[in-house]
Amino acid sequence: MDLFAKCNRFTRAREYAKLGLYPYFRVIEESEGTEVVIEGKRMLMIGSNNYLGLTHHPYVLEKARKALEDFGSGCTGSRFLNGTLSLHVELEEKLARFFDREAALTFSTGFQTNLGTIAAITSKHDVIFCDRENHASIIDGTRLSFADVRKFKHSDIDDLERLLSLSRDDDVGRLIVLDGVFSMLGDIAPLEEITRLAEEYNARVLVDEAHAVGVLGAHGRGATEHCGVEDQVDLVLGTFSKSLASIGGFLAGPEEVIHYIKHFSRPLIFSASIPPASVATVIAALEVLEAEPERRKTLWENTERVRRGLTDLGFNLGPSQTPIIPVIIGDQELTFRFWRMLTEEGIFANPVTSPAVPPGMDLIRTSYMATHTPAQIDRVVETFEKVGKKLRLVA
Repeated sequence: MDLFAKCNRFTRAREYAKLGLYPYFRVIEESEGTEVVIEGKRMLMIGSNNYLGLTHHPYVLEKARKALEDFGSGCTGSRFLNGTLSLHVELEEKLARFFDREAALTFSTGFQTNLGTIAAITSKHDVIFCDRENHASIIDGTRLSFADVRKFKHSDIDDLERLLSLSRDDDVGRLIVLDGVFSMLGDIAPLEEITRLAEEYNARVLVDEAHAVGVLGAHGRGATEHCGVEDQVDLVLGTFSKSLASIGGFLAGPEEVIHYIKHFSRPLIFSASIPPASVATVIAALEVLEAEPERRKTLWENTERVRRGLTDLGFNLGPSQTPIIPVIIGDQELTFRFWRMLTEEGIFANPVTSPAVPPGMDLIRTSYMATHTPAQIDRVVETFEKVGKKLRLVA
């Protein structure tokens, strides 16, 4: 069989495109944060992870420009060799202080952070307990580790305990890894119960705070702070591409673990480091996050405003507890039709289908920012009502 045969057989995306129902790889021509321009049409953005609205913050942009002038456009090498700038060190020190951890380490992307961390600290002699709804980067990190991976039902404490009880060998290293906030349904992991089990069964805990940093917790440190378990969670990691308005990822935890990963993580050692302007953006975003807590307050006011509106209309919002608010449709083609009608009304949202969600859970993923205005939020609710009635999804 020809290696490329499967490429020729893949026709589904082109078929949807012919029907005008292909929703991916849309080209954004201009962006102002809450609004974007696509094919010359201005649209309201509710499909971004820019939770604090910092991508256009004047201070953040100023610091990015200065770093570009001081250090140039890129590092042209890995952190291991010529790619460690004073900016990287400054950021890691700030991250360690912010998360109240001994040390921190940055990676070129959030995806690489999971790959590079999980594969470095576990091996074929270890067991990883992984929530079935974890992000793809966590799943791929477990695959690269060669460890014995045991997946438990989503947020099911009883199922996790059952799996832990089957692995009581003291010679086996155990890692429980999960998202703090799950990216599709917007629910928060039951970290209190998970950390209790980890202590009972002598397991380490790694929490990916990608969608929780800047959103949850009294200081914006994420789900671990929100759930009051920071001291019980061994490692936290996340990405800079959400609330922190940039690109890259971080790991924070004990200094000896960070030191080990710096010398054994292949994605860290063999990838070029984060460009200077991107690093400076994160430093500035962290400063704004701490200096302007009112942004988080406004984010939650916007979240509750849209949640009330969509709930009152009768939409199924699933288990969401965060600014990620899914509208569950349950059928792929109907979901794509809903997306197209939203687009026609000037609303940018994201349709999500299997395998990103289980079959029958097809949904429109919406997410909100601190910089959305009440009028914009009301427009979202009114548009969903209009489209929902046309498709007979709400009365």
